[in-house]
Amino acid sequence: MRRWLTALVPALLLLAGCATPRIPQVDPVAGTTLPPEYFAGARPDVGLDDAWWHGFADPELDRLIVAAFTGNPSLEAARQRLAAARAIVVAEGSDFFPTIDGDFSGDVGVDERGSGRDGAAASLGGVWRIDINGRLSAERAAAVAAADGAAQLVADQRRLLAAAVASQYIELKRTAARLRLLEESSDLQRQTLRIVTLRFEAGLSSNLDVRRARADVARTEAQRGLLLLARARSANALAVLVGETPSGVPEASREVEVPRYASGPEIGVPADLLRRRPDLLLAEAAIAGAAANVGIERADLLPALALPGFVTLGDGSVDGLFSQALANLSAVLGVPLVDGGRRRAEVRAAERNLAAELADYRQALLGVLAEVETALTAISAAQDRTGEFQNAVTESEAAFEQSNALYREGLASLFDVLDVQRQLISSREALIDGNADLAQAHVDLFTAVGGDMQG
Repeated sequence: MRRWLTALVPALLLLAGCATPRIPQVDPVAGTTLPPEYFAGARPDVGLDDAWWHGFADPELDRLIVAAFTGNPSLEAARQRLAAARAIVVAEGSDFFPTIDGDFSGDVGVDERGSGRDGAAASLGGVWRIDINGRLSAERAAAVAAADGAAQLVADQRRLLAAAVASQYIELKRTAARLRLLEESSDLQRQTLRIVTLRFEAGLSSNLDVRRARADVARTEAQRGLLLLARARSANALAVLVGETPSGVPEASREVEVPRYASGPEIGVPADLLRRRPDLLLAEAAIAGAAANVGIERADLLPALALPGFVTLGDGSVDGLFSQALANLSAVLGVPLVDGGRRRAEVRAAERNLAAELADYRQALLGVLAEVETALTAISAAQDRTGEFQNAVTESEAAFEQSNALYREGLASLFDVLDVQRQLISSREALIDGNADLAQAHVDLFTAVGGDMQG
């Protein structure tokens, strides 16, 4: 027996060392037509930075994003799941080593004759699963893929979280700027109302002009409630993103300028850059996990080997606990024979799941390419629009001053003045919205190309 084990164990170890996991090797982008080296859309012209939000040069935005990375509960949950997945990798790796458990029992009592009786026993038992069919390696590969996916999920949460904070911050500034414009517009309309009232009192205009001017003031003031509600929504959403209870508008909202992006990525970005996006890397990890599952199912078609053994100490009495020892080591070879086709069906199912993961990845990659192209177009369009809105504001201001002067001289009607005044207010509102849209387009671009990649 001892000679047989002496010869068997090295042979089994050699067989285990030669075994390789039967895991398919796949290229997730094989068969996918990528665009040329550079995207078609024109890009802003400074370098790409992972912490892209620094390009807004807004310390409050920087503080909010850092606070979100620290305090957001969803991000913390993703970190904890990553820690759990890494622990599973360690657990799967331990399967390559023998498992040994110990047992000790003892009892004290009195027999039927009233004499004392005691007993004790100790034993060690274990099993060593030899990875001759690659199943253990495939199981560990699946755990590694799951841990990699959990790490990419953390990175993707950061990418989306930074974008969400920046978007809500832009909305907060947009509504703050609109509220300031509302105050300025109301003051402007009240000045017109005073002029109209004085002309009416002097008999130079009718009461109809006064009513028209009052109606314009009321119409402008009616927007205040909606703007206050929009500001509160953005502020409360920001509070939730940073992991705090909603508590009103942050102090930073006193600064009402919409943030402007001062620097951006280089003109033209290779398409391969997008493959660093965390959600695509997460999809790649899912492919690796599906391939590992194929290896697990294929391993079930092959023989499995385990080396169970035990050691028992004692003769049943306390005094004789170490007087006797019995040891046994055996080899168990499991060979699949008949299962009605179940194992092969499970292999086919795992292979089809792998093919589905590949198709999902390629679809996601195409979607990412579309996101980038859309963001590039949005930046270009927003830049053109803000330029035109600025021209509209300049011309409307000049037209308002001219119409006001003509009205005082009686050379223009109040209708002309109010019409030009509405155009001025509308142009200023459009310029604020255009600046906010341009800032959001930059956020969308960096979110599309991967954004923050730091874990």
